[in-house]
Amino acid sequence: MQHLWFEHVLLPQGWARQVRIGIEGGRIASVEMGLAPQPEDSRHAAAIPGLCNVHSHGFQRGMAGLSERRSRPDDDFWSWREVMYRFLGQLTPEGIEAITAQAYVEMLESGYTRVGEFHYLHNDIDGGCYADPAETAGAIVAAAETAGIGLTLLPVFYAHADFGGAPPAPGQKRFVYDLDGFARLVEASRAKLPADANLGIAPHSLRAVTPDELRTILPLADGGPIHIHAAEQVKEVEACLAWSGARPVEWLLDNAQVDARWCLVHSTHLDERECQRLAASGAVAGLCPVTEANLGDGTFPAIAYLEAGGRFATGTDSNILIDAASELRALEYSQRLAQRRRALLADDKTPSVGQRLFDAALAGGAQALGVETGLAVGAPADLVALDLTHTAFAGADDATLLDRWIFAAGRSAVDAVWRGGVRCVSNGRHVAAQAVASRYRRTLEKLLA
Repeated sequence: MQHLWFEHVLLPQGWARQVRIGIEGGRIASVEMGLAPQPEDSRHAAAIPGLCNVHSHGFQRGMAGLSERRSRPDDDFWSWREVMYRFLGQLTPEGIEAITAQAYVEMLESGYTRVGEFHYLHNDIDGGCYADPAETAGAIVAAAETAGIGLTLLPVFYAHADFGGAPPAPGQKRFVYDLDGFARLVEASRAKLPADANLGIAPHSLRAVTPDELRTILPLADGGPIHIHAAEQVKEVEACLAWSGARPVEWLLDNAQVDARWCLVHSTHLDERECQRLAASGAVAGLCPVTEANLGDGTFPAIAYLEAGGRFATGTDSNILIDAASELRALEYSQRLAQRRRALLADDKTPSVGQRLFDAALAGGAQALGVETGLAVGAPADLVALDLTHTAFAGADDATLLDRWIFAAGRSAVDAVWRGGVRCVSNGRHVAAQAVASRYRRTLEKLLA
């Protein structure tokens, strides 16, 4: 058994001092408070639980900065998507693995210890199926093992270009599967997972999946998570209304038996009734505030949603910037910009904005990915150590530690990270950062030549 000692630790019941944590078999075996460190202990300043990143397209890390040039007067999500189609048109499984490994290293360095990979890049460059239907899923698994991050793999079913079963567009040829093929893909993907990974499914969106197809694939989740893009764009909401007479989240709540296994990614454009109903369903809203800002998606109604008891978690989606604290900060700032007030996502019970955001994202992320989190006996040993010598923590006490990390420091204050009891980040850098970055650079130089 190894032991870690911390001056400050965020336990499920709140902050504690002088905590000694024993780790065995990748899990927390003991938590002792008020103890001096033992000679063999690894000593650190402050520990928080690792967060879950509930929505990632790993390969899109390689696109960062490629879509920031104006291409037409009405640049929006839909024009960004054309850049994405051109980029993925060249990717091999080896390229997917190299880019995704870089994204996962950066996630760990920022405080995410598990990722939900919304994986839709299944087919070969010409649109044909690989001999192994889970060829690219295997690349994702390999990237996760290289980085050491926990993985919830979410194979995506994608069959259509728009509502009503429209034929897929040429740029979507690498995504498309029929129902029988998707069932084989799910099982082949499951067979590739290591013991500590898990599997869900992801009907891409109501644009890409018909109602009959949705009903057919849901049993393939086999009790695991179900993730779906919903109401990210105004155009999507309008098209859904024209197709069905209902908004996307409204349609799902009416027709898909949405419950606590579901994560509705983005859910940006909710009306008041959808907000209340989504909160009551027990599902998680998978928010990606940095990507949503980058794409000009809009602002999630977080104040009303949290007041209704809604659950949320964060993801990095396009991976243009990977920083767990930045996602939480961007969520609060989006509300401040819209309402022209401050401290909007705190409440009377938890007056610290940082604490409330962190607690909600920790619980929602665990639910959305079907895993355990928190620093308690029996839980996975997924810990993030903060460097309290960072200037952002000058004069800090327990009441302000999370506020300072989220609003004043971010990933630069992450000192060490353990995933499953294995230390994968030391002095702010992943142990494999140099090798992974070197492979990533070679891959992009070849792709963008």
